[in-house]
Amino acid sequence: MSVTWYECKVKYKKTHETGEQKVTTDTYLLDAVSYTEAEARITEEMKTFTEEDFRIMNIKVANFSEVYPFENSDRWFKSKVSLVALDEESGKEKKTNIYLLVQANDVKEAFDNTTKAMEQTMGDYNIPSITESPIVDVFPYFTGEEEQLEKFKVLDTPELVAQED
Repeated sequence: MSVTWYECKVKYKKTHETGEQKVTTDTYLLDAVSYTEAEARITEEMKTFTEEDFRIMNIKVANFSEVYPFENSDRWFKSKVSLVALDEESGKEKKTNIYLLVQANDVKEAFDNTTKAMEQTMGDYNIPSITESPIVDVFPYFTGEEEQLEKFKVLDTPELVAQED
């Protein structure tokens, strides 16, 4: 099942390190089956962030094929990846662009993480651009079933793999 990612812009009062409150607009990414579910989910997520009122300014479908979080990284980068295929009829190369959202600390690390994400790709590809994304946080859909599967050792978790070794 493919995932549809939604970019949600939310305006709210944010308390800065100095204690000063300023109105800010942040962009969040979440997966949902519809705009209605995206609105409901971002509303629930924002309730955990702020007790102040907030406004959802915009919700739109994001064009990310995949999202790759990496540990010890605090920023999100949009990587444009061109998949190269040979058209058998004409004999020419055909490029198809996909976009990945990759977590990293800087552009070089984003390039390295994009390369890691593409390791299993059989075909040729290149990475023509990487830009920093305005996305502050990503909220993937989580049903709770994942915890149950880990509990019964259906999913391999790093902790379980380490214990078995």
